[in-house]
Amino acid sequence: MAESLEHSWQLDPKDAVELQRELRTRIRLQPLDKPIRFIGGADISFNLYSDVFYAGIVVLDYATLEVVETAFHTETVTFPYIPGLLSFREIPTLLKAWAKLATKPDVTMVDGHGIAHPRRMGIATHFGLVTDSPTLGCAKKVLTGRIAPVGKEAGSVSPIMDKEELLGYALRSRLRSNPVYISPGHLLDPESALAIARHCLRGYKLPEPTRRAHEVVNEFRRRETAESSDEDNPTG
Repeated sequence: MAESLEHSWQLDPKDAVELQRELRTRIRLQPLDKPIRFIGGADISFNLYSDVFYAGIVVLDYATLEVVETAFHTETVTFPYIPGLLSFREIPTLLKAWAKLATKPDVTMVDGHGIAHPRRMGIATHFGLVTDSPTLGCAKKVLTGRIAPVGKEAGSVSPIMDKEELLGYALRSRLRSNPVYISPGHLLDPESALAIARHCLRGYKLPEPTRRAHEVVNEFRRRETAESSDEDNPTG
């Protein structure tokens, strides 16, 4: 974590909103300034109504999109579920998975929004700021902004706009699928984020980094839950 951005994650909601407004001034939107060799995918999984979170980060070779490393972490979270403040609930567990990676990705795609957030501080942006690394968000639902209808063909896009500000793009990743919503997090601009997302499409609705992260973290959660159940109910 960048030393200058260390902060408490245990804030009351009002203070958390104020921190988002402060951190917003630190966001840098720019074209990626180096080639991508490795791309990360980050996701959180949890059982319904549970505060036990399972974080997973996959690292893929950007050229082949083959997985080269995975890291996981699980812990009980205490920050409540509050729309617009999900980064305070999810990022601490993700950071512990991030710390376990031997290969840090050149860019990370996070399941959630980047700047396409009312205060421009979606989970991908906040994660990019505290890791001081390039990030983008890939979300399944709109959180803020105005979007014109997206073309029906795979690869069609429509900008996500807030007045005159470009927040990202709605991308129809495959025919007859609902769009995904791509926005830069930190150290990327909207065009770079869209280009990366398009590069990572392989015929599924989700780009490979978030698709693979979603798969592996859910598998990890199911395995950990089963092992915990076995320990609570020994036989023999």
